[in-house]
Amino acid sequence: MLNYIWIGLLMIGFTFGIVNGRLDDVTKAAMDSSQTAVTVCIGLLGVMCLWTGLMKIAEKSGLIRIIGRAVRPVLRFLFPEIPKEHPALGAIVMNLVANFLGLGNAATPLGIKAMKELQSINKDKKTATNAMCMFLVLNTAAIQLVPANIIALRTSEGSKKPAEIIICIWIASVCATIMGIIAAKMLSAVWKKDN
Repeated sequence: MLNYIWIGLLMIGFTFGIVNGRLDDVTKAAMDSSQTAVTVCIGLLGVMCLWTGLMKIAEKSGLIRIIGRAVRPVLRFLFPEIPKEHPALGAIVMNLVANFLGLGNAATPLGIKAMKELQSINKDKKTATNAMCMFLVLNTAAIQLVPANIIALRTSEGSKKPAEIIICIWIASVCATIMGIIAAKMLSAVWKKDN
């Protein structure tokens, strides 16, 4: 579906460029955007390699299992359908930790791994499970200890106090997480009733 949306947007852009006689501008914007995409990908590559490597070490050393056991009561409440000691729990924990530390770029490969592990225990491969939906909610409304990206953006724009928004972000993300969990639990209960 996303591919069709992108193709549609590109076709609309080129069509308007031709109609308005600004095809050169459209082409230049497409080339600049492609270059930016490559730059961003290369910039993220190092961080992703570092965190996936650290995750592998943590997994082999048993650290993930220890952390998973420590937060097991919370995970059992949030993800009751995931079997004990399943690798999905470890990936979920690492993703949430990376998000909490404000390492959004590092959280991405961990989130993809968690989704792959959740898909491996999904009986209907074409439909997301309740655990997948809950994980998506937690990942999207992630609570961050230090929102480094926003602070960096505020600094680059000349803010005198770039970190003054931290408390507001904590309150907003905690509220979003709580409401997301409540909504996911309620909708999962409704879905069970319909089936």
